[in-house]
Amino acid sequence: MRTTSELDAEASSVNGEVRLKAEQVRLAYGDLVVTDGLDFKVLGGSITAVIGPNGCGKSTLLRALGRLMKTSSGQVLLDGKRIDRMPTRDVAKVLGVLPQSPIAPEGLTVADLVSRGRHPHQAWYRQWSSSDQDAVAEALSWTGMFELAERPVDQLSGGQKQRAWISMALAQGTDLLLLDEPTTFLDLAHQIDTLDLVERLHSETGRTVVMVLHDLNLAARYAQRLVAMRDGAIVASGTPSEVLTEQLLSDVFDLDARVMPDPVAGTPLVVPIGGRHRHAPDPVLPASDPP
Repeated sequence: MRTTSELDAEASSVNGEVRLKAEQVRLAYGDLVVTDGLDFKVLGGSITAVIGPNGCGKSTLLRALGRLMKTSSGQVLLDGKRIDRMPTRDVAKVLGVLPQSPIAPEGLTVADLVSRGRHPHQAWYRQWSSSDQDAVAEALSWTGMFELAERPVDQLSGGQKQRAWISMALAQGTDLLLLDEPTTFLDLAHQIDTLDLVERLHSETGRTVVMVLHDLNLAARYAQRLVAMRDGAIVASGTPSEVLTEQLLSDVFDLDARVMPDPVAGTPLVVPIGGRHRHAPDPVLPASDPP
C-alpha cells in the first residue's frame, strides 16, 4: 500500500494542487470490509484512471470520494474541507459524479435530464433563469446532444445515453468529475467516442477527472496518471509507463502479458498471453523504418 508520505512526494512532483483526498479511509458494507487505511489523492487539472481486478474496491473508493458512501473511519477532503461536513449543495457545485449504469425515469427527455444538473444552483429565492438555460444549452452542445434534446432518454443508444448523462454533469457546472466505468456496455467505437469527449473536457476546460476503467490500454491512452488497486489497497500509482509493467500485471491481475509501445499513441500496450500462447516463441517484430 502506498503511504501518505509517498503520495505527498508524488503530488509535489506534479503540477496541480490536491483537490480531493482520502486519508486512512476504511470502507465497508456491513461486516464486509472493502478497504482499510487507504490513502488517495486527486491532483487538480489531471485525468486519473483507477484500475484493478473485479472486486478490488475501485467503485467503492469512487463512491466514497463522491460522498455516495460513508467512511467507517478516516476522512475524505474536498479542497481541504471534510466532505461529510459540507452542505450537499456546496459539494454538488464543485463535484459531479456519474455512477455505473445510471437509469433515468421513463419518458424523461434529454433536456429534462440535463436540466437536473442545475438543481444545486436553485433556491427558493432563485428559480430557473436564463443562465440556467444557457448552461444546459452549452452542455448539450459540448456533447453533441443538442439535436436530441427532446428525445426520451430511454430511446437513445448506449453511447447517446452516456453523452446525455455527461451533459447533465457538465450542466452542473463542476470542475471535478468522477466517472465510474463510463464505457461499460459500450462498443469499442462508442468507448473511444466517450473517452475522446472526456479528454476534450480536460484539455479545453481544465476539468479534473477521475474515472474507473477496465480496459488497461484505453486507461493508458487517456489518463495521465494510473492508480492500480488490489484487495482494497493501492499497490501502484504514477504515469502509465510507470504503472503498467509486466510484473505489476502479474501481481495485480494474475495476468501473464507483454507490454510494448502502442504504435498509435506511444503509451504502454498490454498484450495478454493466455495458455494457448504461453510457450510459443516470441514473435519477430518488423524492423523500424530508419529515421
